[in-house]
Amino acid sequence: MGLFRRKPLHERLAEEGGLAERTAAPLYTGAISETGIHGVPRERQYDAVVTAEAPDLEGANAVFVALEDGSLLVEEGEGDFTALADAIEQEVARPYRATAIRRGETQWAVAGHGIGVVELPEPGGDEVELVLRGDEKTLVVDGNRSFGTMPELEQLAKGDAVIRATRLDGPLWEVRVDQL
Repeated sequence: MGLFRRKPLHERLAEEGGLAERTAAPLYTGAISETGIHGVPRERQYDAVVTAEAPDLEGANAVFVALEDGSLLVEEGEGDFTALADAIEQEVARPYRATAIRRGETQWAVAGHGIGVVELPEPGGDEVELVLRGDEKTLVVDGNRSFGTMPELEQLAKGDAVIRATRLDGPLWEVRVDQL
């Protein structure tokens, strides 16, 4: 039956008079027989999640970055992060970014993912986005379009790409390269 068509008069009268047999729909048993796609798949947020005992850590949350040389850049939280770093480094190689949440008196859940870290000259801001598309190059520093380019970032791309860099500390930058 079409979307805007009404049922024929004889079918409506038969249903109202109780003369039409109703088609029995199968009972819902709780199992869905068909597979469906729901929503948009998201990129995996963490490479690994572990638990660790960290009695010397204060607060409820912690965020830190571990560099190649083993030093830790603390973005959130106070105390000794060594126990958390040792636990996540069993699964994720340096450099990485880690987020930890307190799960008990001394127990913490730590999630981490590998990152790219490079040393860059001063661009005049804390966030840089470089878009390479053919011969066209667009550089954005702290949301403002800028003239020129950054050869250090261009070297990271293989063809067309979007390169995002966020300052970690001084000349160290966290970099993400998305090929187009």
